[in-house]
Amino acid sequence: MTEWTMIGVPSSAGAHHAGQELAPAALRAAGLLDQLAAAGVQATDRGDLPGATFEVDCDHPRARNLPAVLRVIREVADAVADVVAAGKLPLVVGGDCTITLGVVAGFRRRYPRVGLAYVDGDADLSSDEAGDSGILDSAGIAHLLGLGSPELNGFDGAPPLLDASRIAMLGCDPREVTATRRQFLAEAGISYAEAAEFSADPEGAARRALVALARSSSPVIVHFDVDVVDSGDLPLGNFPHYGSGVRLEHAVRGLRVLLANPACAALVLTEVNPTHDPSGRQLARYLAGLTTAMAARAS
Repeated sequence: MTEWTMIGVPSSAGAHHAGQELAPAALRAAGLLDQLAAAGVQATDRGDLPGATFEVDCDHPRARNLPAVLRVIREVADAVADVVAAGKLPLVVGGDCTITLGVVAGFRRRYPRVGLAYVDGDADLSSDEAGDSGILDSAGIAHLLGLGSPELNGFDGAPPLLDASRIAMLGCDPREVTATRRQFLAEAGISYAEAAEFSADPEGAARRALVALARSSSPVIVHFDVDVVDSGDLPLGNFPHYGSGVRLEHAVRGLRVLLANPACAALVLTEVNPTHDPSGRQLARYLAGLTTAMAARAS
């Protein structure tokens, strides 16, 4: 049996607005660890890192709340490195998507060629150029490739944190990717399956991503941003995506393939905003799907 170690990262520092910092506590209260245990998934709770809450930052429009984001991802990197050194699988529960930078950095200390399966409704290629939002949550892939803010590009060593060949992207809403950025992904050689391809055959898309990442024998991190799911089906995402066509069942089917693969060494959960679900019904659906996906690794 594989043992997971949960690390809570209650942070919305890099986000568009507050709310995601509440996710680790909300998921615990909804029974995350109990449901995993009932499904045969062994997981222990390491507790929460200090985290940070979103603040309006009009003075730094190209990199908003950068000091707080940097502090959080450094804390994530150290915590993940400790879990990896102990031979456990990190289950990192955020929080906004910037925390994945810390997860990658923590793995790189032992596995420089770690891979990343990025299941997300956004390509996260925003830059620090004038005209972009400056919201660092929307620039995670850019920073991993060394194309974002200099402070984040090399926060844990010389950039890039990841070579393009070590990234596979699944489920992106095509309306969130410009033609220029789509061409960039193709030329960089990044494995890329947009929402329509992912929803049509989640298992096939996941297998193709794993094949692309298998060029190295290094472990693979799975990043799951809930906004990959159409907001008309599951309105938990901090940033809405209506009409993408990806339903929760599609995401779960793809995640089952990714998490069952022996190369999978970590799972990062991001973008859940509990304030979008006062009744708790959608959070319960999310947890049921997540448990089903993680149980594939235990079986």
